[in-house]
Amino acid sequence: MATSSNSNGIDPRGPRFGAGITAVLLLVVIGLALANPQPSGMLSARVAEPAFLLLLVLTALFGWGAFAGIRRHPYGKLFAALVRPRLSPPSFTEAPEPPTFAQLVGFLVSATGVILQLVGVPYGLVAAAAAAFIAAFLNSVFGLCLGCELYALLVRAKVIRATT
Repeated sequence: MATSSNSNGIDPRGPRFGAGITAVLLLVVIGLALANPQPSGMLSARVAEPAFLLLLVLTALFGWGAFAGIRRHPYGKLFAALVRPRLSPPSFTEAPEPPTFAQLVGFLVSATGVILQLVGVPYGLVAAAAAAFIAAFLNSVFGLCLGCELYALLVRAKVIRATT
């Protein structure tokens, strides 16, 4: 997926930068959810939880990256404006499809946490946020994008078609 001459590629440090921000915010979600006891059976109490609201924002950001594309994601714009000008050019570029697919996986995982909170499943939000945190942490710290790896597996299995 990574090439040095791909003019349509993206700087792989951009998604890692975004994953770092996401990992920190997901850790805040987990901390807020564990610090507050599970809300009562009332839907209004579950929706008003700060952890729920922050996970809802993160779900929207994942959706933005998944459906508008990784190039249009706010973290990518932030990286391009503030961080990339201070770095040397990347040694290789990456196809945008795997990180965009990874955003879709993040969207599905975080949306699951939102839905579990809405229906009142104890610690469902925490479990979904923890799964998303692990993936974001691995990407930001080690450059291991689980969603990108899943994309590659699905392409090799011919479940989905690579566009490049």
